[in-house]
Amino acid sequence: MKSSQEGAAPTGRGDGRKRQEILAAATERFGRDGYEHTKWADIAGDVGVGPTALYHYFESKQHCLYEIMCEAIEEFRARFVKITADERDPARALTAVMANSFELTEHEVQRNRVLVAEQGRLSRPSTAQPEEDARQVARARTRDLEFAWASFLESAMRAGAIPQSDSRLLTLAVLGLYSSIWHWYRPTGIVSLTHIGEYFTQLALAMVGVSPDGLESERSAA
Repeated sequence: MKSSQEGAAPTGRGDGRKRQEILAAATERFGRDGYEHTKWADIAGDVGVGPTALYHYFESKQHCLYEIMCEAIEEFRARFVKITADERDPARALTAVMANSFELTEHEVQRNRVLVAEQGRLSRPSTAQPEEDARQVARARTRDLEFAWASFLESAMRAGAIPQSDSRLLTLAVLGLYSSIWHWYRPTGIVSLTHIGEYFTQLALAMVGVSPDGLESERSAA
């Protein structure tokens, strides 16, 4: 199995603190109100600039969306890589990865909601070059995330930590299970993210064939 070529980080036509403020405001708006229901002018108002000023930083609202998606995918992959590199025991590493996946700020939750809700847009090419560049980077990072998971699961299978199966399909099943949460979960909901994390972590561990005892050991250690 070969990893995809990891794309360079997308860049807008402006950098710095204001650009990060725009990304943060857009993430909140897209996650709370939905991408289609958010106007570019709404985001401009949130960060205290005129609508035309946003074009100094992004080609369009969709360009901004793609960069939010790039950011979300790369952070998830980086966290996964760090945990699996630090923890040599595959079963414990997988348990730690799943638990860590729910240790999120409200901003990170909204970003996940945006990523899952709008992921289908990554399959549609754009005629605007900055948009297309950011879209391609997001797609490359998605492939790298899937490759990292599949490689880890293959290694765990060789070590006898989990049962033998198709690592590619298992990767898609686990990531699909995790992604499904962000279709309906909201930070203001009545069910806590901690409770949801415990429930879905056990489901994911059972899916790959890791005993829930591993999760209990991690909780005791914590």
